Amino acid sequence: MNQHAIRVLVVDDEAAIRRALRPPLAELGFQVTEASRGEEALQLLHAGAYDVVLLDINMPGIGGIETLRRIRAFAPRLPVLMVTVREGEEEKVEALELGADDYITKPFSIRELIARIRTAHRRVHAPVRAEDAPIEIGEICLNPVRRTVTKRGQAAHLTRKEYEILYCLMSRAGRVVTYARLLTAVWGPNCREEVEYLRTFVRQLRKKIEDNPSNPVYLLTDVYVGYRFADAQMLQDKADEEAASASTQGEPS
Repeated sequence: MNQHAIRVLVVDDEAAIRRALRPPLAELGFQVTEASRGEEALQLLHAGAYDVVLLDINMPGIGGIETLRRIRAFAPRLPVLMVTVREGEEEKVEALELGADDYITKPFSIRELIARIRTAHRRVHAPVRAEDAPIEIGEICLNPVRRTVTKRGQAAHLTRKEYEILYCLMSRAGRVVTYARLLTAVWGPNCREEVEYLRTFVRQLRKKIEDNPSNPVYLLTDVYVGYRFADAQMLQDKADEEAASASTQGEPS
């Protein structure tokens, strides 16, 4: 086994899902261990080392949310991706607030899952960025010392609140920031429920940083959950998909 293989713990009570995930993950070089319940997962995590946990929310026993809570008590930096159902927005938010790194919604593609696993693993091993270091993603550059934002080298004139929203998102690039967490960070805890207010600011912010605000590339919405700012890998993946699509459309029929 490759000693650099990413060690993934798949926690799901559905044996069919575990069987479906093991072959493609193993084929791509991941080292896969399975658990059918949260209690079993906690035992495995205490006994061995893992790089990423893929954790189903809806399981018998203590369930995914409580399992996450207990994992965070002894492994605060271990990447945990929650597997949710499409209608489980409240559970997604709760998991993110408890420290989940991301979530993936059933049904999902293996390609999407692999990308999320690698992104979570890469993020936790990335060098720690100094708080006052500039953040540059794609054509957007934010300078925390000067509190300035540029796009393609040209100044983007943001209001104070727009800047604070953008800083909160860019400093967590690639990760979902829930509405409540973003509102608390920018306006304070008394504004955790003012989602429509936040949406108004995000619409204005997109007009200043996106080429096409109605089809954003950078400032993305996770419906009913929050926002995320695309990281470099997400931008590259999108560019690759568009290039592949253009190539396919250009082929003779």
